[in-house]
Amino acid sequence: MKITIMDTTLRDGEQTSGVTFTATEKLYIAKLLLEELNVDRIEVASARVSEGEFMGAKLIFNWAREHGHLEKVEVLGFIDGDISLKWIQKAGGKVNNLLMKGSLKHCQTQLQKTPAEHIADVKQVLALARKMDISMNIYFEDWSNGMRNSPEYMYEVLDALKDESINRFMLPDTLGILNQQEAYDFCLDMMTRYPELNFDFHAHNDYDLATANTYSAIRAGITGVHTTLNGLGERAGNVPLSSVIGVVKDHFKYEMSINEDRLYSASKLVESFSGIRIPANKPLIGENVFTQTSGIHADGDQKDDLYFNDLLPERFGRKRTYALGKMSGKASILKNLEELGIELSQEEAKLVTEKVIELGDKKEIITKEDLPYIISDVLRSKRVEERIRIKNFQLSVARGLRSVASLAIEINCQLYEDTASGDGQYDAFMKALWKIYDRLERNHPVLTDYVVTIPPGGKTDALVECMITWNYEGNIIKTRALDSDQTVAAIKCTTRMLNVIETYS
Repeated sequence: MKITIMDTTLRDGEQTSGVTFTATEKLYIAKLLLEELNVDRIEVASARVSEGEFMGAKLIFNWAREHGHLEKVEVLGFIDGDISLKWIQKAGGKVNNLLMKGSLKHCQTQLQKTPAEHIADVKQVLALARKMDISMNIYFEDWSNGMRNSPEYMYEVLDALKDESINRFMLPDTLGILNQQEAYDFCLDMMTRYPELNFDFHAHNDYDLATANTYSAIRAGITGVHTTLNGLGERAGNVPLSSVIGVVKDHFKYEMSINEDRLYSASKLVESFSGIRIPANKPLIGENVFTQTSGIHADGDQKDDLYFNDLLPERFGRKRTYALGKMSGKASILKNLEELGIELSQEEAKLVTEKVIELGDKKEIITKEDLPYIISDVLRSKRVEERIRIKNFQLSVARGLRSVASLAIEINCQLYEDTASGDGQYDAFMKALWKIYDRLERNHPVLTDYVVTIPPGGKTDALVECMITWNYEGNIIKTRALDSDQTVAAIKCTTRMLNVIETYS
């Protein structure tokens, strides 16, 4: 069996509070979804919302037409005669996901119409769509409440529409109220009563059951699932594409068209565009989900991959890591040293492990890149020398003027100086630093992420923790530093990164 995906990141996902994609960002995400991730269909807009929504949809439709994807791009439309249809047609679209009421209460209370009147309005839109050559799907808004409280209404609607020219009937848990048993029972009811129809299931996550309910819908025979990247969506969001991949491929062993090795990069791009950070423990795409913390797990992996499951990080373009802290054992240390290309004797590894555990007990944050410094401290060796030192720097900022940084840096006992301006003090510092590196014809990394945190309830004089992620010739380096001044913390991060590269490049 094959499960098809309709991704609605660009429609339902954009209903996340505070999220708005530009037209260019929408086009980029559409390309990513259809050509890199290879989802089956995408929903990109709601008709009549705004001029910006129209321009974004039009941009996507123009591209989709040129690349043979036009039938895969859908728009949410409304029961408003031909107004939504004309909006879609003018934008260049060919598929309308028509929103109709999926519960008797919505039909009678919000529309103040009888089921027969509502069905007649829908059939009018369907007739107009046929004349305009627009394909139609139907969303049953509030379907889950409809099945709980007025199933006979749903049967009446489906009996009236089952012979119409409708491609897919969409079953949304609009308010995220279902549990797994209800999702299974209601979807099975639809499949049993109307085996000739194509159904999609659309899960919301208000009770944190979106993935479980999607699993139940597929178990009941549903073959179409709606998702969003990173679980974006109104309120608690929609079921994430990442979670559905694991359920479909590893639990059901069903087919999907998704290129799962592109999932992580796509999720990170949407994180950047949306401004909504991916939780570190988010399955498949979170920062920490392929990180082993327990030393006994690292030991088992080293001996025979004892703590691996089917969600291997390589499937998703990622890599397994081993955390350093109070739970670390010698195996965790050795795994990290192996990546750094450092070999220690058994006694040396024991001493380093004890130091890591000691720091972890003090709630210190320890990274792989910290290990050379810990080794140097513990073993009193010259294995890691601080070959690069920031001797002096001066930073200035003035309203209406670009910031200026003057820098004196010592590299292998040689002193170099330079000055540069930039958009902010740290930017000016980095420009001065890279001027020196360029003059010496030294390669330097690219900053890929910059995170600053202070303790909860922190004051203006609170310590600032800065974590910067760098890409150096394809290798990811993360450095952290602590200071009462954010810019100084960032400079400390930078100095540590330079020494890591200097020692082990």
